[in-house]
Amino acid sequence: MITTEPIRNLDFTAVLRSHERSPEIPKSDDAYGWLVGSWELHCSHYKGIPVSIMGEAHFGWALEGRAVQDVWIMPRLSERTPASDKTINMYGTTLRVWDSSIHAWRIYWRNPAHNHFEDQIGRWSGNDVVQIGTRADGTVTRWTFTEITDDSFHWLGEALQPDGKNWKLEGEFRAKRVRMR
Repeated sequence: MITTEPIRNLDFTAVLRSHERSPEIPKSDDAYGWLVGSWELHCSHYKGIPVSIMGEAHFGWALEGRAVQDVWIMPRLSERTPASDKTINMYGTTLRVWDSSIHAWRIYWRNPAHNHFEDQIGRWSGNDVVQIGTRADGTVTRWTFTEITDDSFHWLGEALQPDGKNWKLEGEFRAKRVRMR
């Protein structure tokens, strides 16, 4: 049914952004709220190759507090140019959406700058946040936030090898929180 009531013209980010976790998400299942804010990234492995690249990531609550969305950028915004090396280019977003039916988060990573797309399920595993998924080609992936503190974390991206036992490191980032000045 179409109403005659006018829709307010709001900025897209104003309707996407939320200021806190939805009360529908139990605090014990809030695996991503601690990430909200901005982070400086140091990438030491990318696509399985040792590198040393600086990047940044920005996280915020979204969708009435039922999701945490981010933007991962590498190289940093201040260093990006049209001539940036496309093999180490990241300007992607993750949407982490709470799914109460499985008491976990559905993860959707999209990096159109390098055509990298992943879907995973994420939740706390002890002191770590672990995300598991399967790529379109059948490769199982595991992304882990570990060594989590208020101001830092270590992120590992791994792929299960064809032997079904060993994991190959594909990506590694050390992150430090950026504080407002």
